[in-house]
Amino acid sequence: MRTATMVAGMLAGLALMASAGCDQGAQRETLGAPPATTRTAPEPAPAPTPKPAPARSSASGGWGATSGSGLAVLKKSGPDQVFVGEEFRYQIAVSNTGDKPLDDVVVTETLPAAFEMAGSAPQATLDGGEARWALGTLAARETKTITVTGSLSRTGGERLCAHVTYRPPDVCLAVRAVRPALEVTKTGPAEVLICEPIPYTVTVHNTGDGTATNVHIADRLPQGLATQDGKTSVAFDAGDLGPGQAKRATYTVKASKAGTFTNTAVATADRGLKAERSHQVVVREPVLKVTKTGPAMRYVGRNAAYEMTVANTGDGPARQTVLTDTLPGGMALVSADAGGREAGGKVTWNLGTLEPKQSKTVSLTLKATEIGTMRNVARATATCAEAHADATTQVTGIAAILLEVVDLEDPIEVGSNETYVITVTNQGSAVGTNIRVTCTLPEEQQYVSSDGPTQASVAGRKITFAPLAQLAPHAKAVYRVLVKGAKAGDVRFAADLVSDQMTSPAGETESTHIYE
Repeated sequence: MRTATMVAGMLAGLALMASAGCDQGAQRETLGAPPATTRTAPEPAPAPTPKPAPARSSASGGWGATSGSGLAVLKKSGPDQVFVGEEFRYQIAVSNTGDKPLDDVVVTETLPAAFEMAGSAPQATLDGGEARWALGTLAARETKTITVTGSLSRTGGERLCAHVTYRPPDVCLAVRAVRPALEVTKTGPAEVLICEPIPYTVTVHNTGDGTATNVHIADRLPQGLATQDGKTSVAFDAGDLGPGQAKRATYTVKASKAGTFTNTAVATADRGLKAERSHQVVVREPVLKVTKTGPAMRYVGRNAAYEMTVANTGDGPARQTVLTDTLPGGMALVSADAGGREAGGKVTWNLGTLEPKQSKTVSLTLKATEIGTMRNVARATATCAEAHADATTQVTGIAAILLEVVDLEDPIEVGSNETYVITVTNQGSAVGTNIRVTCTLPEEQQYVSSDGPTQASVAGRKITFAPLAQLAPHAKAVYRVLVKGAKAGDVRFAADLVSDQMTSPAGETESTHIYE
């Protein structure tokens, strides 16, 4: 505690006291007290000793003094002359000249040995030769007055000196201690498929009561994760964050492989502030496998049944799985099970979601309409996965060769001619190749001539036509043989046919009656 000591009744008081005993007149002015009176000392004259006069508070006039420094000021006022042994009163006024209260105000009066205190208001605490008044708090511009009653026991000038102590107003500097604090939150999906983006949101929040300066956020991505432009780390400057303020950053990464990935967002700021938050994401991968079975060979015009199985062999769900089978040219849809629908030359099945290790099987039946190699491709797609399989069916035809022989004149006379018409028809679906026709005459007939798609050669009774290279399906080849009846009889004209598609020859005879 700082103490200001105000000494009252010092030099000014001494001068006033001293002047009170002089014979010549003096004029005094006391702050806060009435002006002192002016008197002229009487001239001495011989006279008998008078009776003692009644006691009075002052012979004449009064005195006063003011002293102070700082905020507290003491003023003393009282008579300038008293009678020995006669009680008198004086006042001590203490004033606060400032605008703030003064605490622990104490006025101390030093009492001379010749002064005997009879009392005071307020009551003083006496300690040896001092009287002390603890006045407590003195409000701004407030004055408190102490009235002292006492008497002097001897003649002469005495000094009654007072001083004041107090605790002046505190001079305060308001200083508030603050502590910024960072808190980081990080959100993202718990599980994704390998082709799906991974969105992250990082929020840094100042949970303290001071400003966090130069806030920075960084996230170093683990191997297997990268941003859309291939970076393996991201960073953001959040600037300064006042108390309660927050800033948010969003970014998207993608996975290059399946697995479990943990990455940590770290927020830093000046004065060593740091906070972090980690996030774990599981990246799963669906893996589709398609198998397809069907006949290796079918004749044209016949049906071919195919079965397709789609299986998910990965560790993630294959969502929105769709199976399509593209029909090759030369194959027409007969039927499809499990809700398969045809559109635009494709049969489509919506298989929904295939969980890991789950599979679904569908089938369809096609009709071969053309000869050729039919490659039938099935393709399965799902979110983040696809697969395909194919089945090849060789569609072939059959060369169903029909041999017919008819005679145009029946019966005939001996010496007359007979024409045999040999018709070769390919009733099958495949081209007949290397077709060879051979005719055999009975003994009753003689060879005259022949014609057809190929040249004929004659050896005895046997007529052989050169091979016909190809005979298309539903096409015909007509041969004619002209013979002459040599003698009467019921004869049989024979024709035989072989081709590359035949394992044994086909034969046909036509009977003719020859008469005399």
